[in-house]
Amino acid sequence: MRTTTEYLLEDPIAFKKKLFQWGSQFQEIAWLDSNNYPQTASNFEAVLAVEAFTALKTDHHGAFDQLKEYQEITKDWIFGYLSYDLKNDLENLSSKNFDGLKFPDLYFFQPQKLILVGNEKVEFRYLNMVDDEMASDYEEILKLELHNHAVSSEIITEVSPIQPRISKEQYLSKVSEMLEHIHRGDIYEANFCQEYFAENRNINALKVFQNLNEISSPPFASFLKLENFYLLSASPERYIKKEGAKVISQPIKGTARRAETEEEDVKIIEMLAKDPKELSENVMIVDLVRNDISRVAKKGSVQVDELCKVYSFKQVHQLISTISAELELGCTPVEVLQATFPMGSMTGAPKISAMKIIEELEESKRGLYSGAVGYFTPDGDFDFNVVIRSILYNANLNYVSFSVGGAITSRSIPEQEYEECLLKAKAMLQALETS
Repeated sequence: MRTTTEYLLEDPIAFKKKLFQWGSQFQEIAWLDSNNYPQTASNFEAVLAVEAFTALKTDHHGAFDQLKEYQEITKDWIFGYLSYDLKNDLENLSSKNFDGLKFPDLYFFQPQKLILVGNEKVEFRYLNMVDDEMASDYEEILKLELHNHAVSSEIITEVSPIQPRISKEQYLSKVSEMLEHIHRGDIYEANFCQEYFAENRNINALKVFQNLNEISSPPFASFLKLENFYLLSASPERYIKKEGAKVISQPIKGTARRAETEEEDVKIIEMLAKDPKELSENVMIVDLVRNDISRVAKKGSVQVDELCKVYSFKQVHQLISTISAELELGCTPVEVLQATFPMGSMTGAPKISAMKIIEELEESKRGLYSGAVGYFTPDGDFDFNVVIRSILYNANLNYVSFSVGGAITSRSIPEQEYEECLLKAKAMLQALETS
């Protein structure tokens, strides 16, 4: 079904930049970039998938059954996203909050052209119908002259400001309500988020993504363009990866700022590694993820490979844990997603109760935010990130949105939670400044 050709790379960094620039011409684009980050356990440095041959786009009703059928029929590489609101296909839940973005709940496509970049080589894997274009595409990419930012034909109109959907006072009040639920014993922890948005805002999505990726350089960066729907993601978090019978999930919970000096940064890392509130946040979500994975894992195979380790990024330090397991025989790839979605770090514990309370207190439909972006391979392996630190854009509606949030536990102080939101929002606001 696909023809594969390999080329050795003299300058992988330059080639990767040219590849992204070249890929921006297509109607359907999925770009995944690990930014050479050491924590990823990824099989390649970057991947570009373009030009849909087939596609699946649907709302949440029966979405996972449709995805299972699509994945099994194509038996090919497919790329796309799972929105947070697919929770409504899994449980008796609903999403009634305001939705300015109007993204489909699920969207996957089978690319005609697939290019995987390693540290020393690049693989072109084209459908047979276009495999005669591989050599000419490779030459075209090599000859490209790099622009500082991708050129766009979009006309930049008067810039409308980014504004929060709720005020600081409303945020503090809602976190206090969340704490009341925790103190009553309804939940132990929940992820509460707020939206920042702009209406009538026309952005150069390619330029904004490049800005965001340069600011953050995260391990699970992604650029997605499907029709008029854009995702510009600087995610540091893996949702779940399947390779053969093994799955791993790497939830993030626990955040601290970066310092201006190395000496102060070391102190902040030490404080984060010992912070009782941050550690308890992470451990509760690790338990939740273990429980989710155990539904599809061989008995006794679920283990915590790494607990609450500090990883540093350009903007923040984070506590990351790694959970792994061996799948039960006969378990399908989509069944793994059904058992574990949405990611525990973006919901809370107990999971269903937390999602119900989240829906009551938040003002915006999450949509793709806190969902997942990734791919399936022909063998049924997959790798998905968690859509955080991300900008969403509907180019038809000229609506720009990003959301930020954090875990609320019994030890949360509303003012400090608000400050953490501002810290997480900083990179997105900065990336949008020049758009």
